[in-house]
Amino acid sequence: MSGVLGTGGLSIAMVGTRGAPAHYGGFETAVEEVGARLAARGHRVRVYCRTGNAERMSRYRGMDLVTLPALRMRTLETLSHTALSAVHLALRRMDAAFVFNAANAPFLPVLRAARIPVATHVDGLEWKRAKWGKGGKAYYRAAETAAVRMSDALIADAEGISSYYDAEYGVPTELISYGAPILTDVPSTGLAPLGLRPGGFHLVVARFEPENHVDVIVEGYVRSGARLPLVVVGSAPYADEYVARVRDIAGDDPRVHLLGGVWDQGLLDQLYAHALTYLHGHSVGGTNPSLLRAIGAGTATISWDVQFNREVTREEGRYFGSAADIAPLLLDAEVRPDRALQRGERLRERARAYDWDRVADGYEDLARRLARGAVGGPHPRARRLQARQAVRGAV
Repeated sequence: MSGVLGTGGLSIAMVGTRGAPAHYGGFETAVEEVGARLAARGHRVRVYCRTGNAERMSRYRGMDLVTLPALRMRTLETLSHTALSAVHLALRRMDAAFVFNAANAPFLPVLRAARIPVATHVDGLEWKRAKWGKGGKAYYRAAETAAVRMSDALIADAEGISSYYDAEYGVPTELISYGAPILTDVPSTGLAPLGLRPGGFHLVVARFEPENHVDVIVEGYVRSGARLPLVVVGSAPYADEYVARVRDIAGDDPRVHLLGGVWDQGLLDQLYAHALTYLHGHSVGGTNPSLLRAIGAGTATISWDVQFNREVTREEGRYFGSAADIAPLLLDAEVRPDRALQRGERLRERARAYDWDRVADGYEDLARRLARGAVGGPHPRARRLQARQAVRGAV
């Protein structure tokens, strides 16, 4: 019996990501952490996973996993997988569905036709990413509008994203952020094999995409007089040109350690916890799990100067907007490491506001309201405010 009709939990689908276990980004982390908690609370949770994300299995942390294939092309990988997932879900109805990424909006009609209430996690401003050409940017703007029109509810993970949808479309969003793991007493045994020591390096962890400004960070570091090495963790599919650019900027500078992708979470935690500073260049997403993990580890942060990052680190953060800004911030941390450590400790306290249990509370409450039909959407007539103003001006 459906959970909404019986006394038990709801049946909840999570669609549009690589799935669980989380190996990639913020969406996958949210799916695993929220999905596992909802399952532990008695809900039936179904997560749609992409072939190749992990060893194929049917259950993980109490969640049912459905693994489906995808076309291995940058522009079609997510959409092809979501298309199959939407059809599978429509034929096996659940009480509520969470769709991650507004780019998946073209498949919302499939779920609506199956009478499945759906909330779309709209992510950041994807249409601003340089990796998309003119056609890709136009697609993302159109998909964003479609998500507003066809979702029963919208989820924003940052106040800046929520404000954008209010200003741009005049529609409300559910503000549900991510959680920050609080890392204490983290061992450092994995550092020595990398030639590192606790408190003796700066750290970057990011997908290699232009909007994450890894190239800007490396350029600023190379031009600085910093003594401590810069450890760069990250890679990205379909990003060979950008990876080559970062390597070219690093050149033969022995201070720059390009580690590539690090999939050992234990080692990653050691890097986060024992870096003197964490440099964060993300600029177009909402609340970022890497930044939250850094502050949860008690590490001083130096972030790209945008609202999303200031929302997290506030007055304890340090900010940059160009390569030239980075050198003095690194040197200050190296000259006064005690102050950097103090900022890191205060940031760890700030991280306690980002709690996965409270995040799961938000998703659970929204799932119940979706199942009851007690949400404000969809908004079928919503249009971008700029478009509405243009129409008024033409009349």
